[in-house]
Amino acid sequence: MKEVNDLFRSLDRRSFLRISGMLGLGAATASFVPAAAEAVRFSKKMMKVSKTRLAMGTFVSMTLLHPSKDQAEEAMDLAFQEIDRLSGLISRYDPSSAVAFINQEGKANDLPPEVVQVIAGALQYYKLSGGSFDITVKPVVDLFQQKMGGDKDTLPTEGELRDLLKLVDARKVELRGRALHLADSGMGITLDGIAKGYIVDRASGLLAAQGIENHLINAGGDIRTRGCKESDRPWTVAIQDPMKRKQYPDTVQMKDGAIATSGNYEIYFDREKMFHHIVDPKSGLSPQLSTSVSVMAKTTMEADALSTSVFVMGPDEGTAFINGLPSSESLVIAKDGTMSKSRGWKSAAI
Repeated sequence: MKEVNDLFRSLDRRSFLRISGMLGLGAATASFVPAAAEAVRFSKKMMKVSKTRLAMGTFVSMTLLHPSKDQAEEAMDLAFQEIDRLSGLISRYDPSSAVAFINQEGKANDLPPEVVQVIAGALQYYKLSGGSFDITVKPVVDLFQQKMGGDKDTLPTEGELRDLLKLVDARKVELRGRALHLADSGMGITLDGIAKGYIVDRASGLLAAQGIENHLINAGGDIRTRGCKESDRPWTVAIQDPMKRKQYPDTVQMKDGAIATSGNYEIYFDREKMFHHIVDPKSGLSPQLSTSVSVMAKTTMEADALSTSVFVMGPDEGTAFINGLPSSESLVIAKDGTMSKSRGWKSAAI
């Protein structure tokens, strides 16, 4: 715990930012009236239909290309309905959700199949990442939110953190069929690092089933693309600058694929950004070596979970980890601005 002691001593008298709202999936509370879909003639044969609305605690944008404006708008409405339905099952902030029930009771039977799929996937990424991706960090995340969120500015004590770390261990999540049991009292799960990607994949699958072969969904940096933007040209995606200098560190092109970015620049508790929503399951602290990690993968759920895993690992270990996987690539921006790219990362020629 030496790193914990050193960090706590160094931050005791620092000033803390106030964050509004809650963390994670389904967290946004600001009122928002969904705008009507915007449709424009994209080419002689194609209409481009786009819409942005609030969902999953972030802004979700969809861009669809299809000959029929009406068919595209109908499919888009169905996709947003599916996002809302799945969010209601998976959000840990909605007291009626399956995840909230698990966290309250420590167990659940007859879980919705979608929740089982997300939790089962999360447990697989726990093993794949060597424990860097762990959905049982909820007690630690809650501790920092309770101590430092809103108008509060009190650091958790070393003892409080040490006690809660005993509850962080995904191996104690027992999932059998549609039944789940948390082995220790006080444990909890958060699916914030994987659920949004899963939901985006489901929405994309629904659009494809409705005949919308060409589309892009962007849910706060979790991006899923299918088909082409125009004339067999791939979609172009810009990597967000963690320093907010309105300069893109890189751009990539995709047809059928996904990319997700994890960063310390969106949700954090202190001015120095040393305490944010990404938690190292081993130390209970926020990793400090990276500011942004973008991962390209076949699915958004995979990209979502792997970007969090790599952020926890750090630039060198994380890049080596991605290099060992068959179908994923990564771009890591370190604290000093240095960029580390996996072997197969291809920047777009703009």
